[in-house]
Amino acid sequence: MPELGVVDSFTVTFIVRRFNPETDQEAYWENFEVDLYSTDRVLDGLHKIKWEQDGSLSFRRSCAHGICGSDAMRINGRNRLACKTLIKDLDISKPVYVEAIKGLPLEKDLIVDMEPFFAAYREVQPFLQSTSKPEKENLQSPEERARFDDTTKCILCAACTTSCPVFWTDGQYFGPAAIVAAHRFIFDSRDEAAQVRLDILNSKEGVWRCRTTFNCSEACPRGIEVTRAISEVKQATITGLRR
Repeated sequence: MPELGVVDSFTVTFIVRRFNPETDQEAYWENFEVDLYSTDRVLDGLHKIKWEQDGSLSFRRSCAHGICGSDAMRINGRNRLACKTLIKDLDISKPVYVEAIKGLPLEKDLIVDMEPFFAAYREVQPFLQSTSKPEKENLQSPEERARFDDTTKCILCAACTTSCPVFWTDGQYFGPAAIVAAHRFIFDSRDEAAQVRLDILNSKEGVWRCRTTFNCSEACPRGIEVTRAISEVKQATITGLRR
């Protein structure tokens, strides 16, 4: 039985998919042995590799607390945030596989080009549009706010979009995150451009490309019911908006 207050430590094998566009024709896997505590996160392991073994390892990270969404990557075949994935929650009797998220152009190691993702996000006009000029707060009832509360939680990490098989095979599909961003304003009682967004998402590369596999909901580190939000947007395009 371990002493009170003592945290177990382990040697964990990380197998990281590497790619350097200046020297490599294609990506390859590289092994690293890392000493970690059970309370460490995958991000801590990547830091130890970069700081102690190979400074050329490239990945994005910022807040390290699951808020910025910078460090989305595939860990053991699932999209996750490296800063929220604890070592103790993984089976460390086996190697931990880490690679870049799929469906976006690979730039280097675990870094992808996010521009296609943000281009789709911008296209759905993810901002409040209103011609009214209230002289005081534009109030909402708790029920009106609750209507879109779930989709306000998105941190634009791209974990949902890059877990989608349709997005992997169709570079034109808006993807779950863009639809979630649209949902947040479509169902906002203060917004006046809901129909504009519904028309955009009613295109052949909009909500109708979703095949309801639930990958997106499972991948979301914020627990957003992404598939449900997409279904609600689909329903609104058919029956009209019901806030």
